[in-house]
Amino acid sequence: MSKSRAERGICELYQEDPERADYLVFGRRAERDRRGFLKGAGLATMGAMLGATIPFHRNMPAGLIPAALAEETELELFKGKDGLTLLNDRPINAETPPHLLDDAVTPNNRHFVRNNGTLPEMALKMDASDWRLTVDGAVNNPMELSLDDLKSKFPVVKLKLQIECGGNGRAAFNPPAKGNQWTLGAVGNAEWTGVRYRDLLQAVGVKDSVVYTAHYGMDGHLSGDPDKLPISRGVPIAKAMEEHCLVAFEMNGEPIPALNGFPVRTVCPGWPGSTSQKWLRRIQLRDVVHDGPKMTGSSYRVPGFPVAPGTKVDKKDFEIIESMPVKSLITAPQTNQSVASRTLEVRGQAWAGDRWVQSMDISYDFGASWQKAELDPPPNPFSWQQWRSEISFPQAGYYEIWARATDNDGIQQPFAINWNPKGYLNNSMHRIAVTVTA
Repeated sequence: MSKSRAERGICELYQEDPERADYLVFGRRAERDRRGFLKGAGLATMGAMLGATIPFHRNMPAGLIPAALAEETELELFKGKDGLTLLNDRPINAETPPHLLDDAVTPNNRHFVRNNGTLPEMALKMDASDWRLTVDGAVNNPMELSLDDLKSKFPVVKLKLQIECGGNGRAAFNPPAKGNQWTLGAVGNAEWTGVRYRDLLQAVGVKDSVVYTAHYGMDGHLSGDPDKLPISRGVPIAKAMEEHCLVAFEMNGEPIPALNGFPVRTVCPGWPGSTSQKWLRRIQLRDVVHDGPKMTGSSYRVPGFPVAPGTKVDKKDFEIIESMPVKSLITAPQTNQSVASRTLEVRGQAWAGDRWVQSMDISYDFGASWQKAELDPPPNPFSWQQWRSEISFPQAGYYEIWARATDNDGIQQPFAINWNPKGYLNNSMHRIAVTVTA
């Protein structure tokens, strides 16, 4: 088994090394005796996942996935994600090819999926009748809210907001970085309906000591241990109070799909998608920086200074990622196309974390010259911006179209990657290939 990949799907694990898979899936003590029988904590964990003991467990061959766990319910849901590329099946992670991101608003079936654990039963059933949100911690008035409370007690707003995984573009890092090997499509721009995060916080009364929020979801840890959380991140209180941060319950006018966080999630646009907690059940206000799973160490952090590729960095030198960098994507035409015309319309999307995109440029001569693209203003802050330009090719042949965005602070997309150990924040220029035959 390759040591360079931290996340691997259950199918891949069992195909390559069944006994190692049992060890990883059912716990550190999921060992087998010399006859190959599952024993100890591994058997207990498997039983807990099934909700019953296994009387004939001694007859189970190494690598057997119990039928109750092999129904692939989550993968059935993934079938509704038209055209997405599945990177991992446990947990499900899938990206959208750039040519399917041409819409101003990303349809639900084309929005990427980045999960850390297993889907909660509530999401699988799409039934929010028992859902409650607790808002507590360093507050004056702790609250518990139902979905009806959320919709009726606070102003409801609709905003087009982009979410991008912090590891989008990781596949281009060399030396490789561990984790899902995202290429370009771990980003989407849906219209979210919900209440402003700050309205909830103002209702509970934020104490002066608060510096950070903590988000808790209903998703399960891959080990099946109910006492473990797959992920629990948060944001500085100032970000939570920003008027475009939402606690959302609809995505493009419909209940949020199960894979994207039903029934409720936070949307903290412009920051890594991990701050937009799915299947939300609790918001805790803290007087320290939150230290939940994937908040500490090197998770969603980069070195505080440039490092050479392959450098080992001390964990104390990592800083939490906040605003994502300026970036753009070519959505039309699809790469590796042949065109029978000397003129071609090129289209795409651009975004810039907490900022906005000020200008777009494209090149078809390997960066020797650049031409301005027409750039639309965002419909609201934190939405991506559409752009387009027409290229006139001088003759037939092979061309590369390069795109670069510049934000309102004058920061421009680089050609090369700024390497970091975890493979985050790749905002290098997008390039596509076109062959002109005319």
